[in-house]
Amino acid sequence: MALLPTGFKERLEQMELCRNQRLSLLQAEKEVQFTKSQVLASKISAIKLADHRCLNLQQQIASKHFVISSLKSRIDCLDSQYVDVSQQFRALKSEVQELEELEREKDKYFVSETKEMEGFKVELEKFAVESRKQVQELKNQVEQLKSSFVKLQGNIGSSDDSELAAAEIRKSELLAEKQNMECRLASNHQIRAQLQRQLQSILMMQSQAGRKSTHASEKRCLKL
Repeated sequence: MALLPTGFKERLEQMELCRNQRLSLLQAEKEVQFTKSQVLASKISAIKLADHRCLNLQQQIASKHFVISSLKSRIDCLDSQYVDVSQQFRALKSEVQELEELEREKDKYFVSETKEMEGFKVELEKFAVESRKQVQELKNQVEQLKSSFVKLQGNIGSSDDSELAAAEIRKSELLAEKQNMECRLASNHQIRAQLQRQLQSILMMQSQAGRKSTHASEKRCLKL
């Protein structure tokens, strides 16, 4: 093989060197591009992951908004129920106060009626005792008059007509007074029975009022 000229040989060496340098640059650029591709892929993956996380967060936020809206609606409903319950409570409280006031008035009336009835009962018993005494005295007087009348009839021949007439009049007066006393006693017994019925009626009304008040209190507690 013939020897190449020195200039051409140098030229070939320079071209080889230049080619090697370019290959090195290409290899380095290829490695840089590969690294950039990896970084870009990593960034794309991170972006996709971030998008997925954002989507999840948006779904969670939408769910939280729904829960908040539901809770707000429930709070509004509870507020409305609270207003209704408050009105019912005030109405029941007013009703209970009225019932308590009515019960106090009934207690006062009952005490007053009881005192009056006890006084009347004492007076009635006294009157009954006095009436029985008077009736007994009248009976005794009637018996005495009957005995005197019998004696007068036995001695009618010797008796004076005026005395006989007076005895008859006295007998009629005593009989009339006896009948009057018996009527008064019967009337007093009727009044006594009527007052006893009134007392029983008052006691029954007071018992019913007490049961109504207790029932209203239990009803109010149950509602609350």
